[in-house]
Amino acid sequence: MFDEMPNEIGKKSRKLTLLRVNLTQLKSTLKDMVLRNCDAIILLHKFKSASATNQIINQDSKKPKHPMRITVIFLISLHLPLFVISSRSIRPPDPQCTRPDPNTLRSDQMTVVINGFSEHRIPLLRSITAAYAASPSVAAVVLLWCNPSTPPRTLSDLTQNLSAAVLRAPSASLNHRFHPWAIIRTRAVLICDDDIEPDPNSVSFAFKVWGSDPDRAVGFFARSHAFDVASRAWIYAMETEKYSIVLTKFMIVSVAYLEIYSCDARYAAAREIVDEMNNCEDILMNFVVAEESRKGPVMVGARGGGVRDYGDARNDGAAAGVREVGLSSRRVEHRKRRGECITRFHRVLGRMPLKYSYGKMVDDVGEQGLCDKSGKLVLCDHQDFSQINTR
Repeated sequence: MFDEMPNEIGKKSRKLTLLRVNLTQLKSTLKDMVLRNCDAIILLHKFKSASATNQIINQDSKKPKHPMRITVIFLISLHLPLFVISSRSIRPPDPQCTRPDPNTLRSDQMTVVINGFSEHRIPLLRSITAAYAASPSVAAVVLLWCNPSTPPRTLSDLTQNLSAAVLRAPSASLNHRFHPWAIIRTRAVLICDDDIEPDPNSVSFAFKVWGSDPDRAVGFFARSHAFDVASRAWIYAMETEKYSIVLTKFMIVSVAYLEIYSCDARYAAAREIVDEMNNCEDILMNFVVAEESRKGPVMVGARGGGVRDYGDARNDGAAAGVREVGLSSRRVEHRKRRGECITRFHRVLGRMPLKYSYGKMVDDVGEQGLCDKSGKLVLCDHQDFSQINTR
């Protein structure tokens, strides 16, 4: 009996090896089939494989009548990510650099791409996406979800009654915000955060300003760069009379700049800095626009109901639950890190392309976001800014 045991163990080991080979081959085949059908919704969720091995061994000892059927079941439920099908969510393959055909792009409207990461801000997204969708200047609203740890069920639930398509990014890289996704079918792209809710009239006004000079970046929130002689380094600042950077709280740019940002080898090292710092993708896009256009950005004044800024750290009350999750809410060293980005971008690109603007669309370069203060919405800029580092 003991002489037969090694043979039995060897047989089971060979069967398990063969089964794993079959699983790997079938996994690759199914994955290729799914990725070819890019219109399907694929939300991926990894399962632990340790329990899979134990269950496969147990099933093998039972000698089932249909081993291949069990192989497929285990492959799908334990070895492969979980596929959750939805009519409004898209899981793209790894981004490929493709230049959009300008002849197929609309000029009368723009695509809104909202960057989402924090699940704490999900309750805001329904009202925010609805606000953008209500603007006659908007052709489509896309929620780009960049948090790889969010469960598929959470995003599946989010797609219900949401005025946007959900596009799950392959990773948490902030560079994905500027990828020329195939879903973008307009010349103008509005890149924005998930805590900004503008009045539809303000959105339309900003789009009209962009249309008057599509080479520029247009936005509501502006910052500036300056050179510190003492430290011999660039600093990130907010000045009252000039600006050189518009933030991705709300930024309208040409879709052509997305292709240049994401695909042009000249900016490869700068994109690596963005990934390393997990910050400053908006500053890099301003570098790209200024380098390509030789023009500074345009800041526009909000109209109608203004721009509700839920993420501003000066909010009171209900907004406090969502105001501390953004990158700009990390107050310590925030401006220093942004200045470091400017210095490093300058170094790797070999020049400083940022150009100052003295906008004619506003009276002064101040904050335009609305904050909750004692139960009332007031301009965030009417409060003490000295102790706050906002992006």
